[in-house]
Amino acid sequence: MGLRLSIPPQPPSQERVRLDDHVLAQRCVAGDRAAQHQLFHAHRRRVHATLYRIVGSNASMDDLLQETFINVFRSLATYRGEALLATWIDRCAVRVAYAHIAQRRARMPSLELVPEIPAGDPSAEQRALAREAARHLYAALDAMDPKQRTAFTLHAIDGRSLAEVAELMDASVVATQTRVWRARRALSAKAGKDAALVDFVSAGRIGRVSGKEDG
Repeated sequence: MGLRLSIPPQPPSQERVRLDDHVLAQRCVAGDRAAQHQLFHAHRRRVHATLYRIVGSNASMDDLLQETFINVFRSLATYRGEALLATWIDRCAVRVAYAHIAQRRARMPSLELVPEIPAGDPSAEQRALAREAARHLYAALDAMDPKQRTAFTLHAIDGRSLAEVAELMDASVVATQTRVWRARRALSAKAGKDAALVDFVSAGRIGRVSGKEDG
């Protein structure tokens, strides 16, 4: 028996993905319910995570998620495949989140950043401190200019590159970099007066803030 080499399947090219995206979008526009369900379930978890990291609260998440996908399906006829469908959908999510935080800028968020702490958990104290620090972080973010906050959370918390954040916000990379820098500077200024926040920021734990439904 001869040797058989197992060749791992190659991921589809970006051109192929864009073509598939365009076909799926057109099926949705034509009223294909199966295609609409496919699109929603393929992108729901990522959109939820993106919204959560910008907004910092699960309180309005169902409404924001619904609003995002209503906007997506209403606008799908304009999708031409120039960008990946995931990027195009994320741009819709960013606009929804931006509008939400702009409207409620002065309000304090109700966060659910870590699960309940079981009794006897040796890390319970550290996790409780992390949860409190995250509350302080989002309280500080609530006082920021919405564009700075959105750029910062997408880059520092959601882990997206500056180029991707710029694309999602329809801005230049330079403008995006400036917004992130100003947000960091504002956080540093607040951290000087907030022990919980300074510990959170200096420990480099910003990127660990996540929602309950990441994906």
